[in-house]
Amino acid sequence: MTGSHAPEVVEIPGARISRISVGPMDNNVYLVEDIATKSALLIDAANETERILELVEGSGAKVGLILTTHQHPDHWQSLADVAKELGAPTAIGRHDASGVPVPADQLLAEGDELRIGELRLPVVELRGHTPGSVAVSLTRAGAPTHVFTGDSLFPGGVGKTTSPKDFASLIGDVSERIFDRLPDPTVVHPGHGKGTTLGSERPHLDEWRERGW
Repeated sequence: MTGSHAPEVVEIPGARISRISVGPMDNNVYLVEDIATKSALLIDAANETERILELVEGSGAKVGLILTTHQHPDHWQSLADVAKELGAPTAIGRHDASGVPVPADQLLAEGDELRIGELRLPVVELRGHTPGSVAVSLTRAGAPTHVFTGDSLFPGGVGKTTSPKDFASLIGDVSERIFDRLPDPTVVHPGHGKGTTLGSERPHLDEWRERGW
């Protein structure tokens, strides 16, 4: 089952965020456009290459970078084809690059910043769902911050982990690098499904820690 074909669009001052859901696991693909320069960031070329290309073509923007949030295969099935068709460079967290068979042009680390036209998107590493998962955030005056968390943060909890050590790492990074740095109105755009806000999730951090997932 695939998601709706019409993109969901959020307009914010100087930028536009579009989302489609693709593939058998309903992966979210995001296009973040800088209105001034018509440059864009594509997040997770997950599946259904033609639909991703239609999303980009329909926007009229030129993709300056394709970000893969983490190495799990459902998030990069269309990466090689989309990157080739768009002639766009690719980026991934430094510790996940070896898990993706498309060589990355940029290896990202905590504290890096993506520059898309006039937009600036800080990068954070969120270790635990995978060793090198990354999230990026966009802050514009007059609008809430928007954070793209891959599979590290969803409505109702953090992403799946396979050991207590990985869970401790992920809940720690999400707490310190997302919740401690960004305000409650921040909109969360996860790798699958609908979004949420940090304000909606913040009261539940302690119960997530207690339950261990």
